[in-house]
Amino acid sequence: MAGLTVTLVKLLDYLRRKDAESEARRILDQAKLEADNIRREADLEIKEKDIQQRAQREAEFQKIRDELYQKERALAKREDELDAQAEQLRKQERIVETTQRKLTDRLEEVGRRKEELQKLLDMQRQVLHEVSGLSREEATKRLMDVLEMQLQQETGALVLRYEQRLQEMCREKSREILLTAIQRYAAAHTAETTTSTVDIPNDEMKGRIIGREGRNIRAFEKATGVDVIIDDTPGVVIVSAFDTVRREVARLALNKLIADGRIHPSRIEEIVLETQQELDQYIRSMGEAAVQEVDVRGLHERLIYLLGRLHFRTSYSQNVLRHSIEVAFLAGMIADELGLDAALARRCGLLHDIGKAADHEAEGGHPKIGAELLKRYGEPAEVVHAAVGHHDDLRVENPYTVMVAAADACSAARPGARRETLERYIKRMEELEGIAGSFPGVEQAYAIQAGRELRVMVNAKETTDETAAKICRDIARAFEERLNYPGEIKVTVLREVRHTDIAR
Repeated sequence: MAGLTVTLVKLLDYLRRKDAESEARRILDQAKLEADNIRREADLEIKEKDIQQRAQREAEFQKIRDELYQKERALAKREDELDAQAEQLRKQERIVETTQRKLTDRLEEVGRRKEELQKLLDMQRQVLHEVSGLSREEATKRLMDVLEMQLQQETGALVLRYEQRLQEMCREKSREILLTAIQRYAAAHTAETTTSTVDIPNDEMKGRIIGREGRNIRAFEKATGVDVIIDDTPGVVIVSAFDTVRREVARLALNKLIADGRIHPSRIEEIVLETQQELDQYIRSMGEAAVQEVDVRGLHERLIYLLGRLHFRTSYSQNVLRHSIEVAFLAGMIADELGLDAALARRCGLLHDIGKAADHEAEGGHPKIGAELLKRYGEPAEVVHAAVGHHDDLRVENPYTVMVAAADACSAARPGARRETLERYIKRMEELEGIAGSFPGVEQAYAIQAGRELRVMVNAKETTDETAAKICRDIARAFEERLNYPGEIKVTVLREVRHTDIAR
């Protein structure tokens, strides 16, 4: 019995050791599993942090690359400008050198001929004296007779030469007069005005356009930059602005507001924005129509859009887009007569004034701006040179520049094509807005009332009521110092604070 008990005790002890070992192995396995999980989580966290740091470094590298790219572009642009200036200086130097060389040659030729003439005179005097035995006075008289006869012959030759030249000038002038008459008949011209009339259904609509305390008309004038004139004239409202694009946007937007009937500041801003987008499409269609009319192919889309903008630009009251089309056709006809490439000549003529569509966005005259635009968009060298040299600013290097300059003169000089008064008027309006826009804090400036009033919008965050008053006074003083104008110019500075919230 005692042996059985001992055996049973040993068996129980063995079983407990087995259970303890199993439990220990289970605990070890669980610890290893937890350790593996912790290690994997740590590895994942390290990898995630590494990915984040790598993305951050990549973003920093991308920013640095972008900055370097912008600097590289600026340097390339500056280098192109310097190359263009250097090329122009080299051309001027070559012209001066050629002129100096020709002048030196002429002086040497004159000196040589003078010496030869003196030798001939001395030789003839000596021969006459030896052969004839004449006295000095008699020899001088006979020599003078011979010189007089030679001079008469040379005078006759000069008269014939100048008669021929005069006949050629007369024929050329006759062709020019005929060409001018043909152009006057073929292309009608309508002088641009500075006002547009909008019909309204009744006089009650005038009150709705003005709005309570004038808020509607102020919002409309601020959004469009025009002057809305509402007077006692029945059934019409007048929109006035020297900028034809602004005036057209205002006219179309006002027609839409009248037809819609909902006239309030937010709706006005929405309609004006929509109309501006529609007008951009119209400008593009005008450019495409001009390209198709002249049959010029392969133009960049940006150049087509700039051509459309020329429809709203005038030069001495002549529409610049129609002027460009006229020049294109005239240059093509001249090229046909001379046996040159008419298509290239039309391209040069159509794009010669393209700089006028962007001359308010860049510095320099429109020939230089136009040449830079054409070069940027891959136009041929003949087209670029025609744009920069059609006003005889450079030495002519190819015949297409001469043809474009001649066609430009024919289109601009025909009777009824241009008036100087409107161009001066627009220039004065642009000077008013430009001076006002140069002051800090000014966001927008609009010249209205034919230049008798200037409305200036200032940034409400950057200015106070006191600084706005100072800006108004400074602008008025600047006008007095820099401009010459009849009468007075009223300067109005507007500072508006607007708060918007949404009720849900």
